[in-house]
Amino acid sequence: MAEGARPVTAGAVAALVLLAIVWGGSIPATKLGLADFSPIALTALRYLAAAPLFAALVARRPIPRVRHLVAMAAVGLLGVGVGQLSQTLGVARSSAAVATVISATIPGFVVLLAAIRLHQPIRAVQALGLAGAFAGVGVVVFGGSGGDALAGNGILGDALVLLSSVAVAAYYVLGAELVRRHGALTVAAWSNLGGALAMIPVLAWDWSRVAPAAPGARGIGVVIYLALLVTVAGTWVWLRALDRMPARIAASLQYLQPLVGVAASAALFGDPIGLWFAVGTAIVLAGIALGTLPAPARSPSRLG
Repeated sequence: MAEGARPVTAGAVAALVLLAIVWGGSIPATKLGLADFSPIALTALRYLAAAPLFAALVARRPIPRVRHLVAMAAVGLLGVGVGQLSQTLGVARSSAAVATVISATIPGFVVLLAAIRLHQPIRAVQALGLAGAFAGVGVVVFGGSGGDALAGNGILGDALVLLSSVAVAAYYVLGAELVRRHGALTVAAWSNLGGALAMIPVLAWDWSRVAPAAPGARGIGVVIYLALLVTVAGTWVWLRALDRMPARIAASLQYLQPLVGVAASAALFGDPIGLWFAVGTAIVLAGIALGTLPAPARSPSRLG
């Protein structure tokens, strides 16, 4: 996808704003779902519930060649088996508010990986902004807590969420390459179907260790929300956006996501939003804003 290859429409912007709101609620929803499911079960059931919807969406479309299906399945394994599973495992060990801010680095990683893989330009000010965003994550995680942030499972949970951010960003960037050939809907469907299939043996292993408990209405609602809105609709909208506009523009429209997530976390779980947390969140958002500044039109091929 070339920089400025297609005009950015109002509809595409509106879809991404709505997506930011939906995705902003995904981590608080995950935290709610963990009261009914183990992290592995919640992740697996989310994608297994989404699988029939994805299958229906591509039922009448031509089946891609085997090598392309393998590529989509591999991307799905990265996004689901590494990205989403590590996020759920991390959320189980971290506060929903902190996990939400860490996950806000996904657009920054998208810009960075797009510069490497898709040859989209990145300047020094953009690199500085991305570095600032990651510094802001450090303020959120460690600010005001001193050495306590290293105690218990908190730091492990935060590290897992950061790993998830890298893996999910890689999924989107690699998926964008496949979208050029097959379209956003086809890539979203087959990659997530591949990820769902990969989770079946993991789920079986998890249930062989601990018998699954009967979920309540809350747990079922969380699975439906994560499957239908966050996964099916969200993945398709995001991959389509990356195919139709530069990664920096798509990423910039996700600023609302952490704000929604932090507000929901504070309301649902009483997560403390102190001065250091507010400062760190502001640094993250400011860093991502710098990181997604447009490159100068007269030197689009230069790095820095």
